Amino acid sequence: MIIKSIDLLDFRNYEELHLNFDRGITILNGENAQGKTNLLEAVYLAACCRSHRGAKDREMIRFQKDEAHIRMLVQKDNRDIRIDLHLKKDKSRGIAVNGVPLRKTRDYLGLVNCVLFSPEDLQIVKEGPAERRNFIDTELCLLDKIYLNSYMQYKKALEQRNQLLKDISYMPELQDTLDSWDEQLARYGSEIILRREEFISDLSEITKPIHEKLSGGRESLSLVYEKNTEAEKFLQELRKTRDRDLRAKTTGTGPHRDDVSFILKTENQGEEALDARIYGSQGQQRTCALSVKLAEIELVKLRTGDEPVLLLDDVLSELDTLRQQYLLESIKDIQTIITCTGLTEFVSHPFDQSQVYDVEKGRIRKHGE
Repeated sequence: MIIKSIDLLDFRNYEELHLNFDRGITILNGENAQGKTNLLEAVYLAACCRSHRGAKDREMIRFQKDEAHIRMLVQKDNRDIRIDLHLKKDKSRGIAVNGVPLRKTRDYLGLVNCVLFSPEDLQIVKEGPAERRNFIDTELCLLDKIYLNSYMQYKKALEQRNQLLKDISYMPELQDTLDSWDEQLARYGSEIILRREEFISDLSEITKPIHEKLSGGRESLSLVYEKNTEAEKFLQELRKTRDRDLRAKTTGTGPHRDDVSFILKTENQGEEALDARIYGSQGQQRTCALSVKLAEIELVKLRTGDEPVLLLDDVLSELDTLRQQYLLESIKDIQTIITCTGLTEFVSHPFDQSQVYDVEKGRIRKHGE
């Protein structure tokens, strides 16, 4: 699968844009705040139906405009697919594939496989559990429609149960209705736990050899799923902790409390392991994060049978020379769109079929023209 072109109209700081992409590397070069990340956001939005920045539709529409349009042409399985997104300030967005409107987002996800890597991803190891859960949920929702449905239903049930816990404090008679929400939460939550467990296990296996190579064979990395509760015991745990939840007015048990640990073994420590979240140096934490993101690409290939498009948002400037070289070597056969504030990182990597654009104030031109 490749992205052939993208058209923007009144998206962020782009008044109007048409850009063709090669099969290889596309480099977007320019100073900060010129529109490089905005273009990646448009590609990611058209591919995954969400902003990687968490932006609302109205925030992505050009200043003093009421609508924005994105059109992306994709080639998949030797056929062209046209994706149209229509963003509106005060109404729901419109989505169409080859001119056919789609009613549900879930019918659209998975059509385009895309992996985005930003400087924030390098912080995934040392940030809080919510960041790691978001990483897992984002990828699983794109790869697994059963997970997507369970995740959406779980979120709804969790919101309802938490609201009910608050309401019971002044309407005690509502307590009898908790059982039904407990059952819904356990039903969808158990599915989430089982699928997260499989995903993290697969990701860990792929990550291990990548990390060993990145660390020069000096470290071994394993990902460990820290479940808040076992799938088969979830309903039982909810009932056991009900009194605590009533006092706290929130649900304290479930996959919304899960985490992932990054367990390192180094040649200096022998068989002794350390948790990189707590004890890893900044360099070790970044190497762990890079290993996981590279493994994510391989896992998408494995699960979909297709190569994803890779979006790199100013990541190279955050890595040392060794890690830059490893990353660039790893992506040379994948369609990649890279943003940067200088071209020095690419001097020793004359990519085949690479194209370089300069980005300035929402305008793009071929480098050197």
